[in-house]
Amino acid sequence: MGGKAYLSISNEVKKALAAGQPVVALESTIITHGMPYPQNLEMANNVEAVIRKHGAVPATIAIMDGRFAVGVSGEDLERLALEGGKAAKASRRDVSALLVKGVIAGTTVATTMQIAALAGIQVFATGGIGGVHRGAEETFDISADLEELSRTPVAVVCAGPKSILDIGLTLEVLETNGVPVIGYQSDDFPAFWTRSSGHKVDHRFDDVADIAKVVALQGELGLGGTLIANPIPEDAALDAAVIEARIVEAIAGAEAEGISRKDVTPFLLKRIFELTDGKSLVANIALVENNAMVAAQIAVALAERNAAKLADRRA
Repeated sequence: MGGKAYLSISNEVKKALAAGQPVVALESTIITHGMPYPQNLEMANNVEAVIRKHGAVPATIAIMDGRFAVGVSGEDLERLALEGGKAAKASRRDVSALLVKGVIAGTTVATTMQIAALAGIQVFATGGIGGVHRGAEETFDISADLEELSRTPVAVVCAGPKSILDIGLTLEVLETNGVPVIGYQSDDFPAFWTRSSGHKVDHRFDDVADIAKVVALQGELGLGGTLIANPIPEDAALDAAVIEARIVEAIAGAEAEGISRKDVTPFLLKRIFELTDGKSLVANIALVENNAMVAAQIAVALAERNAAKLADRRA
């Protein structure tokens, strides 16, 4: 993806990148479409604080005022949170039109990956990735996140795909696209609100330094992105049977109301929040913060590896 002329990188992030310091990208649809105000703003600030605590610089990414904004903070972050669901939802197909319109847009996993790579950021923390929607054999509803992972050299730390998806088929598409699925301290592939989907990861690593080596090699070999599956903390996980029943109910509601395409996920997340009396939101915030911590640790290990290689070349 070209477009460096449209990049607007905050001074803090720019300095960190120039100095080879660890930086973690953060998406913004979780702010605009993932949860209501003011919880979204509180979550965004808390996630950035977690990343700083673990030695990295946060870089929240959005499309704002005709620019790729990297390192959104302060008043702009509050403006993004206040805009909420009124903001556009930017996937790859929307980018050019949204830049021309000059509107505020939350960036999806796919678009955040593109902009992060453009800015030179190698690690990205999110909640859950998009994937193959249930019933995709009829609707062909498959997230652009999966193809983006196959071609953009950014490591994505997540708690698996959102549980509203067909996780088995999501893994099949990831395999077809050659995306390595790495489990951090787990053999099981998580399912967002629960620690296991019943499926296994491709490879397990218990040390962030080893994951950093995999991420670096993916880039060096031109093999695209890496998906790092980090299960939700045990004390925050929801009961699998209970959440599945709520998901089925929410999907039936979406079908009854004729909700389709990119409106499906925001609708389902909102409805599940209502059906679980807010428990899904509490779990969502916990897993995002946990992913931010692990992403920061990987970014630090990656920066240390890069610095060591640079020192060796100069020796």
